[in-house]
Amino acid sequence: MDSVNLKTLAKKLNLSISTVSRALRDSHEISVKTKQKVLALAKALNYEPNPYAGSLRKQASRTIAVVIPEVANNFFSLAISGIEEIAQLKGYHVLIYLTHDRYDLELSIARHLASGRVDGILLSVSSESNDFLHLVELKNKNIPMVFFDRVCEEIDAPKVTTDDFESGYQATVHLIEMGCKSIAYLMIAKNLSIGQKRLEGYKEALKDNGHDFEERLVINCSNDKEVNYELIKGVLAGANRPDGIFASVEHLAIASYYACKDSGLSIPEDVKLVSFSNLETAPLLNPSLTTITQPAYLIGKEAATMLFRMLEKKPINIEDQHLELKSMLFQRESTA
Repeated sequence: MDSVNLKTLAKKLNLSISTVSRALRDSHEISVKTKQKVLALAKALNYEPNPYAGSLRKQASRTIAVVIPEVANNFFSLAISGIEEIAQLKGYHVLIYLTHDRYDLELSIARHLASGRVDGILLSVSSESNDFLHLVELKNKNIPMVFFDRVCEEIDAPKVTTDDFESGYQATVHLIEMGCKSIAYLMIAKNLSIGQKRLEGYKEALKDNGHDFEERLVINCSNDKEVNYELIKGVLAGANRPDGIFASVEHLAIASYYACKDSGLSIPEDVKLVSFSNLETAPLLNPSLTTITQPAYLIGKEAATMLFRMLEKKPINIEDQHLELKSMLFQRESTA
């Protein structure tokens, strides 16, 4: 059987090749009815787009980059799935770049992408990044860019986040309602917007519920698992130890389980624990982990949708430039 191409589809539908091409790219210039006709025939004939033909004509790569700190974190795995769904619908390839939460790798990746190797970028910044000139350079080269989750507030670009302040507030109030008098906040990085907003929510909840904020209970953690373990174990030692822990990211929750176990403390009898986490195994941990769960898959889809609107030269309303989605608290045994 002969291969099906744009010319084949155009001939069968009595349309121009350019119309068929734009319909397959979901162009706003083509009517919904025409798009439906084109997509139906393409599906029936098992049409497979050639990603390179369009690239040669338009000097486009038909590829987008996703720059993330890690993939071990379940949040980013789910976000990638959401991004992939939209990219596949648009006939694009997705390249994943890992910074391993290091500034030097983020800088190197940004310089690599500045050469025009991709058509657009979806980015969640490294926890080590304090200087964002490398990202400013990408924007100055007019490379479409959307931030998600860990965003750079200094750069005027579309952003998709969750309600970090409200979620931080909710997590802290939950621990207070469960009887906690002294709550430690495990912070991922001072420079990250998510860390700061979750911290502000924690502080506000303490204030609103008549609890004093204690600087000693804000534990500045790092990307080093052993260091984090020792920091958490240290705060749990002594007579003034906290009876509640709010972990701002999931790997700090896991470190807390180990630190409590090795300190001879029981969760939730001695210490109650809540964490931001998208772990599928959270209900299976012993005890099961109370989580603030972000809509990671939807974040990926929305960020990719924004990026493709930019690639297709479709306008994004000012009020939609920063999309904030809601997270949910799931109470389990760790705060019982």
